[in-house]
Amino acid sequence: MNFIVAVDENYAIGRDGDLIYSLPSDLAYFKKITNGKVVVMGDKTYLSLPKHPLPNRTNIVMTLSDNEFQGAITVRSLEELKVELEKYDTNDVFVIGGASIYNLLMDYCDQAYITKIRAREPADTFINNIEKKGNWKLASESEMMTENGLDFSFCVFENEDVREL
Repeated sequence: MNFIVAVDENYAIGRDGDLIYSLPSDLAYFKKITNGKVVVMGDKTYLSLPKHPLPNRTNIVMTLSDNEFQGAITVRSLEELKVELEKYDTNDVFVIGGASIYNLLMDYCDQAYITKIRAREPADTFINNIEKKGNWKLASESEMMTENGLDFSFCVFENEDVREL
């Protein structure tokens, strides 16, 4: 399993239920990486998507509610997620948010695809900073790019101590 996210220098990902930054290149990167794959998300993330379920992907929604989510597989626990994910190649599974789902599942992930944005904006939603954990190492980083006045790069981190789901 992997996760994919865009973070700023404080590992902030959102404010007021929305993303902080608008980077079309990051959206294109997200689509390229997750196209044809399995995406795991929380119910708020699912409901916030402009198109749900995300097209050309197997959508899995983790929720504590009794709701079902159209076009998605609904799981209500780590155990249910584990059983569902046994049907797929773990390299094809991507956690896509929100913060509580990232923080819950990141230690079970082999790789993290992180768009690192060189900025700091007011935020109310953060994920754990994997760079401060001893088990995540930078495997690759793209050249620095600039879009909409923001400097950013695409990074891939590898987890050297993956937990078993």
